[in-house]
Amino acid sequence: MSKKAQLSTEPYKGVRDFYPEDQALLNYLFATYRRVAQSFGYVEYHASVLEPAELYKAKGSENEEIVNEQTYTFLDRGEREVTLRPEMTPTVARMVSAKRRELGFPLRLFSIPNLFRYERPQRGRLREHWQLNVDLFGSKSVDADVEIVLVAYELMRAFGAQDNDFVIKLGSRSHLDQLVREHGLSAVAGRELINLLDRKGKIPKEEFDSKLATLGVPEGALSSDNEPEDIAKVIKALEELGVSNAVFDPSIVRGFDYYTGLVFEIFDTHPDNNRALFGGGRYDNLTALFDDEPIVGIGFGMGDVTIRDFLAVRNLLPPYIPPTRVYLAVTSPELVQFAMGVAKELREANIPAGIDFGEKKLGDQIKTATKHAIPFLIVIGENEQSSNSFTIKDLKTGEEKSVTREELSNFFNS
Repeated sequence: MSKKAQLSTEPYKGVRDFYPEDQALLNYLFATYRRVAQSFGYVEYHASVLEPAELYKAKGSENEEIVNEQTYTFLDRGEREVTLRPEMTPTVARMVSAKRRELGFPLRLFSIPNLFRYERPQRGRLREHWQLNVDLFGSKSVDADVEIVLVAYELMRAFGAQDNDFVIKLGSRSHLDQLVREHGLSAVAGRELINLLDRKGKIPKEEFDSKLATLGVPEGALSSDNEPEDIAKVIKALEELGVSNAVFDPSIVRGFDYYTGLVFEIFDTHPDNNRALFGGGRYDNLTALFDDEPIVGIGFGMGDVTIRDFLAVRNLLPPYIPPTRVYLAVTSPELVQFAMGVAKELREANIPAGIDFGEKKLGDQIKTATKHAIPFLIVIGENEQSSNSFTIKDLKTGEEKSVTREELSNFFNS
């Protein structure tokens, strides 16, 4: 009889398995996201990963590549076309529009969704990732623009970044629209200009200059010296709040047509990771897909993959600290019930404790604790059971301390 073919242990291409250390890092990112967003008064929401495919098809021509080439779209059992969400902005726009009469504005929302895009996996980009989305609805004030950029800035600082570790590059879609009108560009040519600017850092300068000339736009028109008024106000306000690394960059356009004003991207300055990390901008018309009275908004998305790369090149990744504080090994299976009682008392004192079931030799049990990076070990034998005294071993230093059962919780909580 032929041997049955075994399934591969590899995950689907472009997605990740999160083992405990990986999940701990993700939890750290999420906790930092939440802490900073909530400190600005933003509240968390969530939604299903499934959306009607029409939600993305209705967004316009700039979304064709995502819809036609990058979405995971399928027919459900009711013959409805469904998409795994590739971004969160259309979802939050739908949700806000659905309850606009009940929500108070300005409305500050954030979410940490799982997003999916079928594209070629590469550094900083996978087919699945988690992303912090921060959105502010209901205000046209330039101060709302300032606040959103400030949230992004404070997130970077919360992860341990110094100001010289990143640059906040600000652009203006309204300024770009004005240039399109001034140079008489058609709608198609205007779209080509946006696409060209969006790819500026990814193509040779000669190619960029040539295509810009073909469109009839002089290079001087896109000089960083021509800082538009809306960006100048934001930069000045940020400087007054202690943010000194925000600059005007006319090549920052963000690809989507729904952006109408300020756009921005956070760039890593490290030579080993010199790239855009995340960004966003003002979108004043997106809810018009759902309502005759569009609600103005501004927001950004920060992905977990790019921020992890940022932290890695600067040695800012936090060390893995296992949640289990102590492991209880036993010299025989008959002592497991007694060990469970000791572990129960530790847990009641908020000390996470794991036990072994005595199915392996004591040396192998200790190896298990070491593999799980559990810091402390208690070996329970007949003497420990009869005396209710235990030796706690620090598995990192090898130091040992003997304590009574009554002193156990104090040792770990001291």
